[in-house]
Amino acid sequence: MIRIDSIWLATEPLDMRAGTDTALARVVTVFGAAQPHCAYLFANKRANRMKVLVHDGVGIWLAARRLNQGKFHWPGVHRGLKAELDAEQLQALVLGLPWQRIGSGGAITVL
Repeated sequence: MIRIDSIWLATEPLDMRAGTDTALARVVTVFGAAQPHCAYLFANKRANRMKVLVHDGVGIWLAARRLNQGKFHWPGVHRGLKAELDAEQLQALVLGLPWQRIGSGGAITVL
């Protein structure tokens, strides 16, 4: 449907009242630019709501998700202002699962 080559997560909370222009301004501030075919994820302070801004190469898409129970496993600001996820980690994050344990981040390299 929409081609997404990179998925980026911002660790600082975003006010969920923010619209497309405010979210785009935050992307430019945190990531330097909104790159085509990239998704940028933001959560509120309680981490129970998420907004995703996607630049599809032509325009901007803004989607929102809210968990009725629990919260998203969002890294704290102390780990840096941004993190890159793969598609499998995104699927886990959207479901409210601990995405940090999935993909290359959970690889065992030493016995």
